[in-house]
Amino acid sequence: MSTPTRPETVRSAPPELRRWTPPSVHVVPGPLAAADLTGCEVLAVPVAPGEEAVEPRPGAADAAVRYGVDLAALCAAEDVSTEAGRTARLPVPAPDGSPRRLLVVGVGDSSPSALRRAGAALARAAGGSGDVATTLADGAGADGVRAVVEGFLLASHTPPVAGRRAAEEPAARRLLLVGDVPAAAVARGEALAAATALARDLAATPSNLKDPAWVVAQARAAAAEHGVSVKVREEAQLRREGFGGLLAVGAGSPSPPALVELRHRPRGRAAAGAPHVVIAGKGITYDTGGLALKPRESMVSMKTDMTGAAVVLAVVTAAARLKLPVRVTGLLALAENAFGGASYRPGDVVRHHGGRTTEVNNTDAEGRLVLGDALAHAHAALDPDVLVDVATLTGAASVALGKRHAALFATDDDLAAQLGAAADASGERVWRLPLVPEYAELLRSDVADARQVASAPGAGAGTILAAQFLQPFTGGRRWAHLDIAGPGRADAAEHEVSRGATGFGARLLLRWLESLAG
Repeated sequence: MSTPTRPETVRSAPPELRRWTPPSVHVVPGPLAAADLTGCEVLAVPVAPGEEAVEPRPGAADAAVRYGVDLAALCAAEDVSTEAGRTARLPVPAPDGSPRRLLVVGVGDSSPSALRRAGAALARAAGGSGDVATTLADGAGADGVRAVVEGFLLASHTPPVAGRRAAEEPAARRLLLVGDVPAAAVARGEALAAATALARDLAATPSNLKDPAWVVAQARAAAAEHGVSVKVREEAQLRREGFGGLLAVGAGSPSPPALVELRHRPRGRAAAGAPHVVIAGKGITYDTGGLALKPRESMVSMKTDMTGAAVVLAVVTAAARLKLPVRVTGLLALAENAFGGASYRPGDVVRHHGGRTTEVNNTDAEGRLVLGDALAHAHAALDPDVLVDVATLTGAASVALGKRHAALFATDDDLAAQLGAAADASGERVWRLPLVPEYAELLRSDVADARQVASAPGAGAGTILAAQFLQPFTGGRRWAHLDIAGPGRADAAEHEVSRGATGFGARLLLRWLESLAG
C-alpha cells in the first residue's frame, strides 16, 4: 500500500506573538508598620466576619495608624463585605510614603480556597499597573500563602497577543507580601501559577501559529530550560512503529502529527523507590471535525483542543522545577484534525500502536484515537506505576457537569481519592463518574476490536463511553482519566480563572504529584 501524499499549503508570515510577564513576588518580613512601601500603588488588608459586622485581620491595625483612620468604623460606614473575593477601596487620603489606594479584601473563612479568591480579587481590583503590597498572606500558613500567590498571579494573567500593533511593554510589577510569610510556600505558589499560565498560553495561541511542529518546538525549549529530557517521534517513525491513531487523525492536514515524550527523573536519594507516573495529553492543535465538519460556532474555540497536551508539558516541567521526587513521563499526542482529500473517513479501520483496531464512526471523535496510541505506548514501553490521561475529550462532559468540574474516572477508589484530594487543594474541582463494563457492548464492532462511538443512536453516556473506549489501551494498569472539556475553557473570568483557555488540570496534577512525593 502506498503512503498517502501529504497536502501542501502556503501560510502567510505569522504575526508576532507576545506573552504575559508575571508580577514578581517578594516577601517583606516584619509588621506592616515597619515596612518600606515606597513606590507601591496599592495597600490591601484582609477583613473577615466577626462579632461585629467586620473584623479586620493581620496588618489592619497598622494600616489604620498609617492612614489615621478607625478602620472598623470606616468599613462599617462603607458597608464592606467580608465575603471571600469581595474588595472595597476606602476613601482615605494617603500620607507621604504610603500607597495611594487603601483596599480591604474579604477573606471569608480564611480557608485556602477563600484566600485564593481573595488574592485573585486583589489582582483585579488593583488593575494592571503599579506595585501592590498586602498582608493577606501574613500568618496564613503554607497552603494559605500558596493560595494567595496563585490567585493573584493567575488573575493577573493575560493571554498571548498576536495581530495587534506593538504596544509598549508594561512596567515590571511587584507583589509585596508583608508579614510572616514562608518563602518556600511563595515559591510553590509561583511554580504552580506559572504551570497554569504556560498551559493557558499554549492553548490560547492561534492555530495559524500553532501546529504540531510548533508545539514540539515549545516542548523542546521548556524541557531545555528545566532539565527535562525529550524525545520526539515524527511522522516517519510513527508510521514505522504503527501509531495508526495519530496518523489517521493527522492525515488531512499539511502539518504532520508527532508524539512527544518528556521525562523528569529525580536525582540522588530522591530517585530510590520513586514511583513512576505517566501522564498523556490530547494535543489536537486545531479541530475542524474532519469530514464530520463542525458548525462554524463550534470551531471558534478549537485552538484550545490541545489543552490536555499543554497541561502535560506544564506539569512535567514544573515537576522538574520543583525537584519533585517522583518519576514523571509526559506524552503529548499531537495532530491537527483537518478537512481535506486525505482525511480519514467514517468506516475506516485504524490499527493503533500495539495492534488494537478501531472502526471509525465519527471523525470528530478524534481525541480518543490519538490518546489510544499514547496509552498503548505507555503500557507497552514505559511500565508506569500509574497512568493518567487528560483531555478536552467530550462535549457530553460539559453537558453533564458544566464549566466548573472535570469528569474523573479511575480504576480504583484510592487513586480517585488521591486525585479528589488534589482537586480540593488546588481549587480545580472534579466529579467522579463510573466506568461501566456493561457499556462495552455499545462499542462492539463487526470489523474491528471496537467502534469509536456507540452503535445505538441516542445511547447517551458519551463521556463514560469515551472512557470505556480508552480503558483497554491501558493494559489493566492503574489508570485515571480526566475529561476537562467543561472547565478547560471559560466564557468569562471568575476568581483566578481567566476567560478563554484556563489551563485547568495543571495545579491539580501537580498537587497530586506532591502528595505522591510525601
